[in-house]
Amino acid sequence: MRLASLLLLPLLFAAPIAATPVTEDPTSPMPMPLTYPTTERGDVTETLFGEAIADPYRWLENDVRNDPKVAQWVAAQNRVTDAYLDTLPGRDVFKARLTALFDYERFGLPEAKGGRYFYAHNSGLQNQAVLYVRDTLAGEGRVLIDPNTWSKDGATALGESQPSEDGTKLLYTIQDGGSDWRTVKVLDVETGKPLEDELKWVKFSGFAWAKDGSGFFYSRFPEPAGGQEFQALNENQAVYFHRLGTPQSADVQYYATPETPKRGHSAGVTDDGRWLVIYTTEGTDNSNEVTLIDLEDADRTPRKLISGIDHEWSGVGNQGTTFYFLTNKDAPRSKIVTIDVAQANPVPRDLIAQDDAVLQGAGIVGGTIIASYLVDAKTEVRRHSLDGKPLGAVALPGIGTAAGFGGDQDDAETFFAFTSFATPTTIYRYDVKTDRATPWATPDVDFDPALYDVAQRFYESKDGTRVPMFVVKRKDVTGPAPTLLYAYGGFNISMLPAFSASRVAWMEQGGVLAVANIRGGGEYGKTWHDGGRLANKQNGFDDFIAAGEYLMAQGITGKDQLAIQGGSNGGLLVGAVVNQRPDLFAAALPAVGVMDMLRFDRFTAGRYWVDDYGYPSKEADFKVLRAYSPYHNIASGKVYPAILATTADTDDRVVPGHTFKYTAMLQASDIGDKPHLVRIETRAGHGSGKPTDKVIEETADLWAFAAKWTGLEVTAP
Repeated sequence: MRLASLLLLPLLFAAPIAATPVTEDPTSPMPMPLTYPTTERGDVTETLFGEAIADPYRWLENDVRNDPKVAQWVAAQNRVTDAYLDTLPGRDVFKARLTALFDYERFGLPEAKGGRYFYAHNSGLQNQAVLYVRDTLAGEGRVLIDPNTWSKDGATALGESQPSEDGTKLLYTIQDGGSDWRTVKVLDVETGKPLEDELKWVKFSGFAWAKDGSGFFYSRFPEPAGGQEFQALNENQAVYFHRLGTPQSADVQYYATPETPKRGHSAGVTDDGRWLVIYTTEGTDNSNEVTLIDLEDADRTPRKLISGIDHEWSGVGNQGTTFYFLTNKDAPRSKIVTIDVAQANPVPRDLIAQDDAVLQGAGIVGGTIIASYLVDAKTEVRRHSLDGKPLGAVALPGIGTAAGFGGDQDDAETFFAFTSFATPTTIYRYDVKTDRATPWATPDVDFDPALYDVAQRFYESKDGTRVPMFVVKRKDVTGPAPTLLYAYGGFNISMLPAFSASRVAWMEQGGVLAVANIRGGGEYGKTWHDGGRLANKQNGFDDFIAAGEYLMAQGITGKDQLAIQGGSNGGLLVGAVVNQRPDLFAAALPAVGVMDMLRFDRFTAGRYWVDDYGYPSKEADFKVLRAYSPYHNIASGKVYPAILATTADTDDRVVPGHTFKYTAMLQASDIGDKPHLVRIETRAGHGSGKPTDKVIEETADLWAFAAKWTGLEVTAP
C-alpha cells in the first residue's frame, strides 16, 4: 500500500488541424483595460511575529454555497471572464478538436475476484466512466454501474470501487460535484441491484473486505457541524468495520487516536485474511506508523509494529508472519525489508537494497515481488524472488510510464497500463510465470505519434542543480514557438510521461509542451523532495524559472511566447514565480492553487500540508511562507503576464477562497493592462470526477487564452 498525497491534482490536459489561420489583425491596438467587478476591500489586519499582515479580502474565504455575498462576487467575475473568453477566435476551434480527440474508448485496469473481472470503461464522450464486469477475461462485459444516470449535469461520479473476495458483492463510492466526501454503497454483482447499506462522512479512506465477505473495513471522520462540511478541518479519522445488512450506527470502531486528532488512519487486510494492517499518518509525507491487529485474536488488540511517523513503511505483502515492507528508512531512494512479526521485538532486515534508481512501489503477485522504479522520471519494472534474488526486468512497450501490477499473492496474472507523451494509455495483461505481457485494451485515437518528437533535456538551475525536463512537439515545428511549461514540484509527487488528449490539441496547432521535473517532487527520491520543500521551497521556484530561461536560451520559445501552467501545489508554483519574474512569462494558468500561505492550514485538508509547507504559526516557517505567498507578494508597479486562474465552487481540497482572494488582489493592483481573470466552475471540485464536457469546455478556454497571449496561430479545418 503506497500512501497517497492529499494534494494530488489529476492531469486534465490534452492536437493535426490545417487550413485557415484564425488570428487577430496584428495591426489592431492593444485592448483597453478590462473593467473588473468591484470587490469590497475590508480592513482586516493581523500582527504576526511583529509584522502587520493585511488581509482585505478575507470575506471571500466564506463558502460560496452559504454566503450570498460571495456567490454574487463569483457570478460577477464569471460574467466578465465569459465575456472576454467569447472574444477569443481560437476557442471554438479548440473545443471542436478536443471533442474529437476525447472521442475514443478508454479502459481502466481490470481487477479479478472470484473468477470475475471488474473494470472501468468510457466509450469516448461519456461524462463519467462506466463500471463493467466480465465472467471471463475474453467474455462480453455487462454494465454494473453507470454514473451517467445519476445527475443531469454529469457531475456525480463513481469514486472508488472494490469487489469482495468471491466477486459476489461490490462496494463503491459516490462523489458528488467533485467533493472529496464519499457516500459508500454496496451492490449485488449477480443482480446488479444495490443493497440497503449506506455509509456517510467518508473521505481519504482505503477499503478492505473481510475475506469471508461479511463486511469491510473503512475510515471515516465525525460528522461536521451543519454548513461546515466543505470548510471544517478534517480531524479524528478512525477505522471502522461495517457488517453487511446493518446500519452505519452499528459499525465497530477498530482503531482511533483521539489524543492525537490530526492523525489519519487507513487499513488493509492481508491476502491470507489474518491481519488488519493500519497505516497512520499526520500529513502528506510518505511517513507513517504501522499497527497490526490479528483478526484471529478474539480481543483484536492493536499491536504497534512501527512506531514514530518518521519514515515510509508501505506494505508489499506477507508470507505467514513474515511481512515485506517498502521503506525509506536509511534509504532515501527506498528499499524492501522483511519483518518477522512472530518475534517479540521484530527487527527489519534488508531484502532488496537501495538502488541508484528510485523505488516507487512494490507488491507480491504470483509468488514474485514486482517492483517499480524511476530512472530519470521514466519507469522500470523489476522482478525478484521472495528471497530477494533478481529475476530480471519486465519488458515494457517503450520509454514511458507503467502503472498497475496489482493483485493477490497467488494470482497467476496481473494487469498494467503503459503510456507516454506520444503513446495513448494501453492496458496489458501480464503472465507472471511466463514473464509475458500482451495487450488487453488498445485505444484507437485520432492521433499519429509518428508526427511528434519527445525529448528529455537537462538544464542547470540557479544553484547549479541538474534538472530534467521533457519537451514534446510536432517534428515540423521549429523554434522559437509558443510553449506551454508545466510543473508541480511538491509532496514527493513525480511528473511522469503520460498521454493527454488535451495536450495534443495544443501541440498539433504548433505549440510546444514542456514538463519540468523540479525539486519538491519524487523523481529522485527523498533528497529531491526535501530539496524543494519547507525552507527549501524556493529551490522549486528557481528550477521552474530556470526552465523558462533555458527554453528561451535554446531557441525553443521566445520572448512573449511562454505560457506556464500548474494545478494545486502547481497553482501555488505559478502564482509565486509570476510574482518573482513577471517579465519572463506571457501568460499564466494557475489552477486550484494554494495562494494564501499564511492561512492554508485552517481549512479542510490544509492541515495535512504542513509537511511540505511548514506551520504558519511558527516564526521560522512564517518567514519562509510570507516571502513567497502568492496572495501577499503581488508587486504593484510591475507589468504582469495575462492570467487566467481557475477554481471550482465544490473544491473542498484547496478551498476556492484561495483563488478568490488572489484574484481580487491581482485586480486591485497596478500590474498592467493584460487581463487578470478567474474562471469558477460550478458543481466541480479539485479535479477528480470532473465530467468530460466540463474538461473540454475548460481546456478550450485555457488553450484559447494561452494562444492569444503567446501568439499561437490557431487553424480551423
